[in-house]
Amino acid sequence: MDMQKPAGSKINQPCAACRTLRRRCGRNCPLAPYFPMEEVGNFTCVHKVFGASNVIRLLQRVEETKREDAAKSIVYDASARLRDPVYGSAGAIFHFQKHIQELEVQLELSRAQVMELQEQRDQLLRILMDVHHLLPFPPPPH
Repeated sequence: MDMQKPAGSKINQPCAACRTLRRRCGRNCPLAPYFPMEEVGNFTCVHKVFGASNVIRLLQRVEETKREDAAKSIVYDASARLRDPVYGSAGAIFHFQKHIQELEVQLELSRAQVMELQEQRDQLLRILMDVHHLLPFPPPPH
């Protein structure tokens, strides 16, 4: 016999946090808004680094309007910490700062090269103008 649920009923699926922790996910679950069921990997990563109770505490300390951004930041920091246990997200920041410095040096070299090429162009134009003035006859019209 095929049992079908009525069209209006909704299956209460646990959020990623409750699913990972194997507990019931109630309507007042503090992690459900920030870790939907589809993002189990994000919560697993966060749980490994910070632990569920610490994440709940962290989120409760933040203004409610900023909690979603805080949760995203926690996920980013946890995944960076798993990739680089020593430096975490600071390692990524240092890497990008170094890259920016290298690009700034390249930019300065390119600017110097442009200036040098413009100076060469100006010298060639002056030479051409001098030669044009030294011609005994004006150049024929085209």
